[in-house]
Amino acid sequence: MIKQTICQHLSAITELRTATEHVCEECVKTGASWVHLRTCQTCGTTLCCDSSPNKHATKHFHASHHPVVASAEPGERWLWCYADEQMVGY
Repeated sequence: MIKQTICQHLSAITELRTATEHVCEECVKTGASWVHLRTCQTCGTTLCCDSSPNKHATKHFHASHHPVVASAEPGERWLWCYADEQMVGY
């Protein structure tokens, strides 16, 4: 499924989690706006990226230590590891 492995965190993913929501789950709680969605590969939460005002995907990593997210944007097929600051396409 994943074309190449760049870090140990990415190699631990055996099945990709896809977004179950088409919104940032944290932004919805506060009525905030978001740009570009990411899906946590550990727990499946859908969150906004660093282009969004609240940067919930990054905040989620720092709070939970879940290192890998996948883009939840249509047509984008990549994973990002916050721990190793590595990206890989799939």
